[in-house]
Amino acid sequence: MQATRAIIYLDKFRQNLAALRKKAGPNRKICVPVKGDAYGHGSVAISRCALEAGVDCLGVATISEGLELRAGGIKAPVLIFTQGMPEELPEAISEDLTLFVFDGEAIDIAGREAEKANKDLSVHLKVDSGLGRSGCRPEDAAALAARIVSQKRLRLGGVGTHFAVADSREADDLAFTREQIRRFGEAVDSIKKAGIDPGIAHAANSGAFVQHESAYFDMIRSGSFLYGYSPVIGGEPSATPIMELRTAVVSIKNCKKGEAISYGRTWVADEDTNIGLIPIGYGDGLVRALSVSPNKHSVSIGGKLYPIVGRICMDQCMVNLGPNPTVKRWDEVIIFGPGNITAEDIGNKINTVAYEITAGINKRVARVYVN
Repeated sequence: MQATRAIIYLDKFRQNLAALRKKAGPNRKICVPVKGDAYGHGSVAISRCALEAGVDCLGVATISEGLELRAGGIKAPVLIFTQGMPEELPEAISEDLTLFVFDGEAIDIAGREAEKANKDLSVHLKVDSGLGRSGCRPEDAAALAARIVSQKRLRLGGVGTHFAVADSREADDLAFTREQIRRFGEAVDSIKKAGIDPGIAHAANSGAFVQHESAYFDMIRSGSFLYGYSPVIGGEPSATPIMELRTAVVSIKNCKKGEAISYGRTWVADEDTNIGLIPIGYGDGLVRALSVSPNKHSVSIGGKLYPIVGRICMDQCMVNLGPNPTVKRWDEVIIFGPGNITAEDIGNKINTVAYEITAGINKRVARVYVN
């Protein structure tokens, strides 16, 4: 097996899922977002694990991601979070994917394509309760729901929204999220008052799951929490990271005082030392920003931390092993993982979120699933 690989601990994924289900209660549905190749963890494998654990549906960003699940043998409901192109709809309808819609034109296009296919299509109405991205205004929800059910082949399967700052504990942000919850609740109620079944009402992302129980509605869509990173620091329940990124030391070379390492000569040895070469770089997802001077990351070898030195290359990087190394060639290297440096630690160093780090692990990095 190649040196660089991502170990995915499915038992830890199930542990996070069990914690979510315990807090959410037994009667709420759970949608597991597996967009972005399941945040870098492998969409088909994570989907199978989630469904075996009893989740109700899956969520992806694009129709092509939904088709990838179908090609992988996934038969469960799959919700498409973003707006697809009209030419993608026939295949989406053929494969029983569930679309989000939020304006009259998109509803009419979906209705026409479903009629052409002579097949019922379930859609969910997206409500913009305050994120300012996609979705209809709450006051337009009932009229658009009526437009959906007026279509011969469309079925209103649900109504959803998304939060802007549900992970924040700032007073203004807590109040804003409560207002989003109120607006969405009013939109759902307006559909009911119009005599239309809104289907599954869903709003809670990971941040709302942790600290806004009033956002639970009928179904929870939690992504980052299930992959091990709660967006609310110190929030309960806690989550356990499920990915460990490993590689190996493939060579060790002497470096004299005053010699430079890697592109740009940004790091120069201040003493005679030894440099370990590890076969992982930004082409694998080890972001180059970690090596912008001063270098911001250290890897774990044999339980001890060693700093990356010089610029991270596309396929390789270098670590300073010191003048009298105990590290040997072929020793295992942990870039991040449970119980070590986490993806969240890396994200904090470059001002981003943990799941941008995991989602950025390239598909050329082998995924190894551990139960």
